[in-house]
Amino acid sequence: MGAAWRRCISRCTTNSGNTVSIPTRAPNNTETPGYPAPAGYRRAVQHSNMEDEPKLQFPSLPDYKEETLDWAYPMRREMQEILPGLFLGPYSAAMKSKLPVLEKLGITHIVCVRQDIEANFIKPNFPQKFRYLVFDIADNPVENIIRYFPRMKEFIDGCLQNGGKVLVHGNAGISRSAALVIAYLMETFGVKYRDAFSHVQERRFCINPNVGFVHQLQEYEAIYLARLTIQMMSPLQLGRSFSVQAGTTGSRKRTLEEDDDFGGMQVAAVQNG
Repeated sequence: MGAAWRRCISRCTTNSGNTVSIPTRAPNNTETPGYPAPAGYRRAVQHSNMEDEPKLQFPSLPDYKEETLDWAYPMRREMQEILPGLFLGPYSAAMKSKLPVLEKLGITHIVCVRQDIEANFIKPNFPQKFRYLVFDIADNPVENIIRYFPRMKEFIDGCLQNGGKVLVHGNAGISRSAALVIAYLMETFGVKYRDAFSHVQERRFCINPNVGFVHQLQEYEAIYLARLTIQMMSPLQLGRSFSVQAGTTGSRKRTLEEDDDFGGMQVAAVQNG
């Protein structure tokens, strides 16, 4: 993990209103052009005599919910709308017999999550009608699911921004696909794992990501905040950040080295898992 990533992770703090402030000093109190915030985020800069303070600001999680129904076991075989245009469900919701339902709901994109050994029966059934994204992910606590989150977000953002609707499904729509949707909510709306989980579970009660996925989702908050922060920083700001690291001495330097070792162990554990 690079030095700039470590510092961003250590600085990221979530405030009320889903705003994350990471203080940095911009040269000459000016914004550096050419570093736009990614889609779905706005860059708010507060000017002072001493420094600029770039902020990551996230949209509010929509208070959207389908007509409230008492959850019944058969509902797990159906898809539920988690956000406007974003559905979560099992493979049975994307089978060939369900084409009329998919077309009626206006589905345009489908994320198909399966393990390679499941590919014979969990597969894209309508490649000519819908745009598919297929992930080969095992529902195993040691599976590294974090690596799929950025591609998942890019695919869903592209769909929703163009007026489409997307269904995310695995086999049962309980663990793998649910973890991917939770990660999307976390990064899109700047919410913690428990809040994203609660939002999804209120709409699809049966979700239950395995314990390994839960641990990775809890760690993902710091990872995506650091990545977004680095995207917002200019080369000069990054260089100054590295200079601060180079000048660190004494007990503070030892603390950073200890953090490096611990962070490396965590990353290695996830990757080797």
